[in-house]
Amino acid sequence: MQGDGHVHSQFSWDAPRGDMEATCRRAVSIGLPALAFTEHADFVVGVHEDLTPLDPACYLEEVDRCRRLFPDLRILSGVELGEPHRYPVEAAAVLASGGFDRILGSVHCTPWNDRLMDGSQLDRLPPGEAPGFLRAYFTEALALVQSVQPFQVLAHLDYPKRYWPHAELPYREEDFEEELRAVLRAAAQRGTVLEVNTTRGLDPRRGLCPGPTALRWWADLGGPAVSFGSDAHDPEKIGLGFDLAADLVEAAGFRPNDDPAGLWLR
Repeated sequence: MQGDGHVHSQFSWDAPRGDMEATCRRAVSIGLPALAFTEHADFVVGVHEDLTPLDPACYLEEVDRCRRLFPDLRILSGVELGEPHRYPVEAAAVLASGGFDRILGSVHCTPWNDRLMDGSQLDRLPPGEAPGFLRAYFTEALALVQSVQPFQVLAHLDYPKRYWPHAELPYREEDFEEELRAVLRAAAQRGTVLEVNTTRGLDPRRGLCPGPTALRWWADLGGPAVSFGSDAHDPEKIGLGFDLAADLVEAAGFRPNDDPAGLWLR
């Protein structure tokens, strides 16, 4: 089994059921060889009322404790930087506060109607606005990838897909080929790892970010590697959806290696 490279614990502001020790115990019980606790470091004010800053010192202390408790489980420290290209000073302060094994770069919030709107709020818009919002999201993702921010993994490439009005409007990656290829091309050029995010085993139509077509484009454009992430926010969700994701990644031409952290290479 490949490792889960995108997991949240109690140190992420949106994970009230998160528990690092319990997550490690769950990983051991299901045979996951590695976990990366990539806690949220988000800086957008006014979008989420319960947003709180990451406490790197306390987080890293708990990582060390869990490493001692579970010596046979490879535990990576990590952080998921939200929109670091918009908040470079804040992102740099987080990274300077401690060593992180894995740094994810992600976009959650997109300029829309003169404000930043989280992709999770897409279902509040009329269905007809969804394609325009998604194109704006990909523009923001391209800005992240083209920035100088030092992230290693591009997380959940098409995050708003989770909240797309699937009942009213089919979601087809081909409809956004130009935008997706632009992001993937820029990511490949900088040597970024593309994450396949399974959204905790959600229906792949909604939760597999990205899907098989974008994975083939990633391979065609010279993408160097793929990681797997459940985006679990509680212990029971780690590793969900990985069987299907692994099949699709392999079909795109990537293969596992001996790294228990779970990077698949071309």
